[in-house]
Amino acid sequence: MDWREFLGSIISNASERDRIATEIGVHSVTLSRWVSGESSPRPHNMRQLLRAIPKQQRNQLQSLLEKYSSDVSDFDIDTSEQEIPYKFIMEVLDARASIPDLLRFWSITRMVLQQALRQLDPEGVGMAITVVRCMPPRDGKIRSLRESVGLGTPPWGGDLEEKALLLGAESLAGHVTVSCRLEHIGDLQANKTFLPAYQVEHEVSAVACPIMHACRVAGCLLLSSTQLDYFGPEARLSLVRGYTNLVALAFNPDEFYDPEKIALHIMPPPTRQQTFFDGFRQRVLKLMQDSSRSEKRLASPEAEQLEWQQIESALLDLPPENKPG
Repeated sequence: MDWREFLGSIISNASERDRIATEIGVHSVTLSRWVSGESSPRPHNMRQLLRAIPKQQRNQLQSLLEKYSSDVSDFDIDTSEQEIPYKFIMEVLDARASIPDLLRFWSITRMVLQQALRQLDPEGVGMAITVVRCMPPRDGKIRSLRESVGLGTPPWGGDLEEKALLLGAESLAGHVTVSCRLEHIGDLQANKTFLPAYQVEHEVSAVACPIMHACRVAGCLLLSSTQLDYFGPEARLSLVRGYTNLVALAFNPDEFYDPEKIALHIMPPPTRQQTFFDGFRQRVLKLMQDSSRSEKRLASPEAEQLEWQQIESALLDLPPENKPG
């Protein structure tokens, strides 16, 4: 028996096949192709596979791999794949130290999201990651959150910022920001967790992790996957926590708020919000142009924030019958 036949015996059980595929971040059909010989796993795929299969079968598979590769060490289980690379952490710290304040948020968040996508979705099965940040307080309280920098792999577009919306108590991001605790939903359609969430197109599972500093919160990192229970494995959740901590370095200290100041409203659904974002870029540009004739010239992030606040006010002032529920 070679390693392909042995793997075939393991994944002959459909539920076990789906579990292993989810664990290593590939489609279940990919496992079948490895078994049939249509394709072969790369070394990092095989290491993930060795971690995912039951312990009693792991040694046998590794022994069979000796006949497949002249260097079986290629497939030794490498725990470094479950950790954020040290070199990348140093790059983020260097960026934090050297990038001007005005560019820091955009630069660091994009750095972190790009690396997170590479590590959390190496096979490109479909993932979206968005930085969700608190809107400035209204009457001393945070009433909503805004989706900010976001990146994704197909079927999501590369840059998700143009599709950003306001989120509130009805969302997983809102719940996590209020509770200051990571939460994940393995199946958004069934959602037996009783956590608040709405399902966007292509999204099957999701996780959100609060962005914290000194027991204060600035929002959360929100991740979506096309795969069922993709964020179930603890190793993957650990990576989510790590990348969230790196994202926190992009924020100013005054952008973190005491949890008791978070009092989110229920925001209208995406379809209702969209009309308020039509012409968003044009309005931001006009604010910047108008400010050029005044003493205080607005930079793009400042103008965007003012426009977001205008939209938030309009949505919060909608009559109750125009809001969900």
